[in-house]
Amino acid sequence: MKKSLARFTALAALIALPFAASAEKLSVAATAVPHAEILEFVRPALAKQGVELDVKIFTDYVQPNVQVAEKRLDANFFQHQPYLDEFNKGKGTNLVSVVGVHIEPFGAYSHKIKTLADLRSGAEVAIPNDATNGGRALLLLDKAGVIKLKDPKNILATPRDIVSNPKNLKFRELEAATLPRVLGQVDLALINTNYALEAKLNPAKDALIIEGAQSPYVNILVARPDNKDSPAMKKLAAALTSPETKKFIQEKYKGAVVPAF
Repeated sequence: MKKSLARFTALAALIALPFAASAEKLSVAATAVPHAEILEFVRPALAKQGVELDVKIFTDYVQPNVQVAEKRLDANFFQHQPYLDEFNKGKGTNLVSVVGVHIEPFGAYSHKIKTLADLRSGAEVAIPNDATNGGRALLLLDKAGVIKLKDPKNILATPRDIVSNPKNLKFRELEAATLPRVLGQVDLALINTNYALEAKLNPAKDALIIEGAQSPYVNILVARPDNKDSPAMKKLAAALTSPETKKFIQEKYKGAVVPAF
């Protein structure tokens, strides 16, 4: 009886082995908030479908793309299409969008003033130093009437494209991740929502101005041409745009992050 039981146990283990090994790993780079949080939400659903999600958290906007391009990671989730386009152009990479997930309305914050009308002459304004997010910041200020750009539709505008600056604002271009940390040192900082949320800022309440939900800067899941259509990637894309994920985003972020599907 004991021998039969042992044989049965061994046979069951052999049968189960191929199924255990069939779970496919998917490594995804993400910034901590909200991207990694959203990925953690979909992890259980993916596990049930045989996909083991490995989330790698990054604090910058460069290495997630570099590591996917070099095949050290499978995908990333932190950026919008204009940033990806500029990165591909500048770095000679060929990363592609898999699916659009959410919008993080870009906002302007201050510890020194309550409204934009309070901006003093010569005030210091900090904006991201990467081309797309720097341009995005200037477009928001143009729309608010604080400055006037030569072309208010140019998503790659720089301070050199400002044709009217009534308050003689002084612009400091800094790495996006550092902007919350310098908020107390400048009069105004334009901050990406993921970094604002990490710094415990509430875009819906704390931003002096903020993009509308119609923003074209949809955050996307990004992969390579060789793996963008893999079964595991398709499962991740479906999970990120499921009704359950939509509800999670709406309830957790309360307008600070808006589903794009």
